[in-house]
Amino acid sequence: MKSEENREIVNDLLGYEGLKIIQRPDMFNFSLDSTLLADFVRIPAKIRTIMDFGTGNAPIPLFLSLKTHKPIIGVEIQKEAFELAKRSVDLNGLAKQITIINADINDLHHLFAMSSIDLITCNPPFFKYRANAVTNKNDYLTIARHEKLVDLEGILLQAKRLLSNDGTFFMIHRVDRFDELILALHSHHLAIKRLRFVYPKPGKEAISVLIEANASGKTGSLKLMEPLYVYDDLGEYSPEIISIFRYGKK
Repeated sequence: MKSEENREIVNDLLGYEGLKIIQRPDMFNFSLDSTLLADFVRIPAKIRTIMDFGTGNAPIPLFLSLKTHKPIIGVEIQKEAFELAKRSVDLNGLAKQITIINADINDLHHLFAMSSIDLITCNPPFFKYRANAVTNKNDYLTIARHEKLVDLEGILLQAKRLLSNDGTFFMIHRVDRFDELILALHSHHLAIKRLRFVYPKPGKEAISVLIEANASGKTGSLKLMEPLYVYDDLGEYSPEIISIFRYGKK
């Protein structure tokens, strides 16, 4: 018998009855960040394989299945989140396209050949981890939100190892770590191609940034996109956010 905290809930992934996702109240559920990142991703026709680092219960692979029929691999270290992800994939009849593996991001170079992935996405833990810091009492949430098991350096190191020569890396992160992001991407020869800042509403400071970087390392073609506002002046979801929620709706 499951406790109230551990009971499972089946939700619509987006604002239409197209995809379902299995969630648990005690675990890190899919967020707006995952939705915005998946929407930001561009998938060229030449792409062969896609990988999502830290997939959780697989919101990003599920969303990307609306954009492409190419194979998608979701990587999740937490066993129970991995199981939820697999079952969500099965629930949507996507097991032939989406594969979920229970693995540590830091070990992926032992599991996959160098330069074997064409596109990698990551909604990473946003906060640095210190053993004496105040973190979530719930380990699921601590691991999802804090760099306890993998940090930015580890993520970018594996991305550079696995990406093909012209492969693409997509990430969302906090603006207050933007300078660190720029330096880290540059040190791993991941050239930023697109940036889009996300704002709570007009007149407020940006809270996060969407990044597309290329593994070729060739700089000089950065595109700074227009701002993305989550809410309008009345506190309602902006028209663009609503259109993202309704992605794929006929």
